[in-house]
Amino acid sequence: MSSPENPQWLEISIEIDPVAHEALSTFLFDLGCEGILSEDAPHYALKTYFSLQKDWEDIQNKINGFLQKLGDIFPEVLSPKLVFKKIEEQDWNQRWRSFFRPDRVTKQLMVFPAWEPVPKHIEGHVIRIEPGLAFGTGQHPTSRMCLEAMERVSLPGSWTMLDVGTGSGILAIYGAKLGATRVLAIDVDPEAIRSAEKNIQLNHLSGAIELSSMPLEKLKDHFSLLTANLTHGVILQLFPHFRRLLNPGGWLILSGLLTDQDRDVRNNFSQYEFSEYETLHQAEWACMIARKRYEA
Repeated sequence: MSSPENPQWLEISIEIDPVAHEALSTFLFDLGCEGILSEDAPHYALKTYFSLQKDWEDIQNKINGFLQKLGDIFPEVLSPKLVFKKIEEQDWNQRWRSFFRPDRVTKQLMVFPAWEPVPKHIEGHVIRIEPGLAFGTGQHPTSRMCLEAMERVSLPGSWTMLDVGTGSGILAIYGAKLGATRVLAIDVDPEAIRSAEKNIQLNHLSGAIELSSMPLEKLKDHFSLLTANLTHGVILQLFPHFRRLLNPGGWLILSGLLTDQDRDVRNNFSQYEFSEYETLHQAEWACMIARKRYEA
């Protein structure tokens, strides 16, 4: 075990089918990890970091136990591959920061880590993000597609936005930069609210974005645009609220979906009076854009 004066970290790489990434990430955060990095094809691994001040043998046993349970929930998860490695504090900081670099997400948007200086003359919008325990740095395909989808929908005049499961707040921040007159960002995770608040302040938008932990079913307002980068099961569960909270003609942007999960979502489009507009794809992920039909 390391001393506080010379801390060490345990890096755990878990190679596992992407369908289980969300459930596994939630479990790792609950277990007390300090951060998670997601790697796409060909390995589809999650890298997570724990301080060696913790009982790492207990952590290892709990992860192994959880992975066994995941196999019952997700039959496609076959024999996850785990690699454990001890690293020094300095190496941890370098690894963590080296993963996040200035990134041209779309032609209109660049995302910068909080510690990177932003050039004076840069084309388009800039969002600064402090990577933390909440999801949403703009690097994962689901976040990138949501940001691109926000540029694709037509929102003339005065419009409002609801971001469901805001995570780091990146979608809400982009909504404010694109001109929304009101942005409400909600998340039931206190860590996500703290992370989003920090990033909103970092982008000087504290007066432009409202943060709330209010459950979706208690909201009564109506919005022009609703974004939800969640998981397949949660999206299906929340569909009645999506319809209720959107104005007639309002836009719905959904991601966190694997490409083979879009059929269920399309069935809900029909049931809840949405018309599919477009579906974006990156790697094995999908982002679906739909519009609430105007009332007859």
